[in-house]
Amino acid sequence: MKDEMFDETSDTREELDRVKEDNTEELDEEVMLREIEEYNELKDGPEDGVMPTDETEPEAEDTDEIEYGVDTDGEVILPDEDEEILDEVGEGLLAEDEIDELELDGAIEVEYDTEEAEPLVSADENVEEPETITDFIKAKRYAELKELLADIPSVDIAEIFSEVESRYHAVLLRLLSKETAADVFVELDTDTQMALIESFTDHELAGILEEMYLDDTVDIIEEMPAAVVKRIIKFSSKEEREMINRLLLFDKDTAGAIMTTEYVRLVPEMTVRDALHHIRNVAIDKETIYTCYVTDKKRHLLGIVTAKDLLLSERDVTLEEIMEENVVFARTSDDKEEVALLFDRYGFLALPVVDSETRLVGIVTVDDAMDVIREETEEDFAKMAGMSPTETTYLKTSPLDFLKARLPWLLLLMFSATISSAILTIFEDALSAALVLFVPMIMGTGGNSGGQSSVTVIRSLSLGEIEFKDILKVMYKELTVGLMAGLTVGAATFLKVVLIDRFLLGNPDVSVLVALAVAVSLALTIIFAKLIGAALPILAKKLKLDPAVMASPFITTLVDAASLLIYFFVAAELFGLRV
Repeated sequence: MKDEMFDETSDTREELDRVKEDNTEELDEEVMLREIEEYNELKDGPEDGVMPTDETEPEAEDTDEIEYGVDTDGEVILPDEDEEILDEVGEGLLAEDEIDELELDGAIEVEYDTEEAEPLVSADENVEEPETITDFIKAKRYAELKELLADIPSVDIAEIFSEVESRYHAVLLRLLSKETAADVFVELDTDTQMALIESFTDHELAGILEEMYLDDTVDIIEEMPAAVVKRIIKFSSKEEREMINRLLLFDKDTAGAIMTTEYVRLVPEMTVRDALHHIRNVAIDKETIYTCYVTDKKRHLLGIVTAKDLLLSERDVTLEEIMEENVVFARTSDDKEEVALLFDRYGFLALPVVDSETRLVGIVTVDDAMDVIREETEEDFAKMAGMSPTETTYLKTSPLDFLKARLPWLLLLMFSATISSAILTIFEDALSAALVLFVPMIMGTGGNSGGQSSVTVIRSLSLGEIEFKDILKVMYKELTVGLMAGLTVGAATFLKVVLIDRFLLGNPDVSVLVALAVAVSLALTIIFAKLIGAALPILAKKLKLDPAVMASPFITTLVDAASLLIYFFVAAELFGLRV
């Protein structure tokens, strides 16, 4: 009996042997044989209503899976047309190839009973479902991974690259459609882009470049070494190479450097019907089609029409009748930060860029404007913190690069502190220990006050809320704030010095006169710091310098020196000291 059974169910025996190895409860051979015998008996004929009444095994339903279960007593549960077996079986399916080896139409699963012992067979112990992108790649389940990635936005897929080992990047990109791959490639950091280009075949590189917009190609070229640039140019068409060279000629901080030449151009004589037909023919290669630009034959910008205008107008109306002639535009030489602010002011999706003769040469799209605003904000924060901005993310920036960005500023501020040291040296013999005790507090408060004003003014300058002509209004407002803040903080400081430093801490050298000197000095320091913190960024903007540079580092150094002078002169007057 056993020999016949082994011949008929050799595949089943092999599967159960594998299950036995993984199961936490060891099954002896007799138990396994009994299970196979019981399964064969069930397969050969009906028993206790478990099988249908037909003499032959019913045909499997036309579904993806037919569920089989094994209860805690080792009984094989087959599908019953009158019962919902799915409610009684556990979760976890065997893989397709393992199902085939068992010669079953479905997957073996476990019937869980909360009052019984652990189940005999668990498919989860044989096959683990992938949990990460790396798991899918290692298991070579590319079809499932491709289907999974198809529903994820390209920006999010680009973030996945940072979580996956670099050796899998090329595999991951090849699973994407050409269009999606191009969008993802643009979002990757420079190092990843370079590594992928080196791994691409010529055909793959040409396919990626074909789907990329021209301005994105130029951005990548600016970051790549010469060898990679040559390879990119090699697979660009002659027309694209000419446009790339033209865009590379513009200064990197101008509108010309961030614009794209892939826009929809129409002529005023076109009817709405002609315009829609033209858009359908060229839209696939354009970065945006919502706003279309009307020019004459020499490409002079005459007006704009939107997709909404075209859809709501009669088909025989000419564009000259419906176009908007009052067009806000930028010039190729305009600062890119000012161009980006136009998007915030007018809510544009795209902005036309013209040359010195008002000929349309390109457009700036809102995504590029957002990139500019983000980059400028990061740069301002870095400079206000006393360091040079870096091009890469924090984790990808090496310690040496951070040192190069920070060390020059640290050395500069260290030497500038020599001024404060010189002032202390001059007055050190005339000052008592009680007066010297409050020097750090006065210097720190002055620096904080100047920093508050400078950050507020720099923000207003960046948003275009104030200009150089408003400097007197700004100074008056900061003077008012300084007076109110100085009197409040000065009064609080007087009480603090008397009550805490003199009585609570028991320092008899801290007299009421010392408290008065500290309070008056602090009030005057706050007023001075507010004025300096507001004036320097505006003057820097007028001199074509970066206002952010005038924020924390230089203002703090200047206010530190000024606060010491104020403090020592006030103390000299109150105590009758001579320097």
